[in-house]
Amino acid sequence: MKERVLGFLQKEIDLGHIPGAVIHVSYRGETLLQEAIGSKSVFPNELSMTLDTVFDLASLTKVVATLPAILKLIENGELRLDDSVAFFLPEFRKHGKEHISMRHLLTHTSGLPAHRQYYLNHLSTTEIVDSIYEQELAYPVGEKVVYSDLGFIILYKVIEKITGVAFEDYVRREIFKPLGMLETGFNPSFPTERYAATEYSDKLQAYKCGIVHDDNTESMGGISGHAGLFSTIGDLKKYASMIENNGIYKGRRILSEAVLDLSRENYTLFADEYRGLGWILKSPTLSSCGDLFSTSSYGHTGFTGTSIWFDPSIDLHVILLTNRVHFGRKPPIIRLRPRLHHIIRSQF
Repeated sequence: MKERVLGFLQKEIDLGHIPGAVIHVSYRGETLLQEAIGSKSVFPNELSMTLDTVFDLASLTKVVATLPAILKLIENGELRLDDSVAFFLPEFRKHGKEHISMRHLLTHTSGLPAHRQYYLNHLSTTEIVDSIYEQELAYPVGEKVVYSDLGFIILYKVIEKITGVAFEDYVRREIFKPLGMLETGFNPSFPTERYAATEYSDKLQAYKCGIVHDDNTESMGGISGHAGLFSTIGDLKKYASMIENNGIYKGRRILSEAVLDLSRENYTLFADEYRGLGWILKSPTLSSCGDLFSTSSYGHTGFTGTSIWFDPSIDLHVILLTNRVHFGRKPPIIRLRPRLHHIIRSQF
């Protein structure tokens, strides 16, 4: 498998689709493959990819930070899926949004639009949240799956409202520190050469290294519920091991089995795109895990080129970290991910 996977990734590098990658494959609790290939940066200087490279996880933030924080609050009796968002954030109760529940935000069925370019107006976190409070719905609540960053920005504010603790501090205390994820967090301060460089920034007149790629999150000071988290393959495999082992890592329970089971249920059988709580579930078509992963599979992707997928039918998980946006926003990642997962899954 190693030769086939690395050969596939090298071909994608040669085609200019990605500068490099770090890949991790675990089967039945054992690491079968963990390799770095290609470059962490090509411009302005070429640096080889290494296993300790720090990546901008982009939307993996949703399932590595925001989701476990919400699940912790559920198991601690602090909230219900059917709680109105406006119960916690009264200012949200406008333009029909009083009918939006926590379940709707977590499953991307809230009716909120997918994205707004808040950064163009240089809005702060408070101003962005206030804009979402005033936002009118783009779709009826609960009737359509529309992947929305806005919903996860609101989830991060709900977490802060319930806990009275800064989001990044709460997640560090409850999830990252117990897992020993010491190289995971927002606004990291590693040496520049540790980072997988992302896109060229006209504002910086340089490539981003350690500064979040997502424009809205950058406008929010680098911290949000939808993006902003940085991590390494070493830390992410700890998180994946905990998820795969139903909340336990090295004998310590981080999350309950019951609440993790809840997160992996299908809440959108009415739609073509299946959604759990936070998680993307294996859908009948166009799944980023490809065609061979079982119907019980779940995972998530990030715009920078990151992804994590679990196939519980055979205790398999795959973590792919790339920085494809180093070459701009057009290089294809949509076909890369499923074909890579085909190669891996066909070995079992």
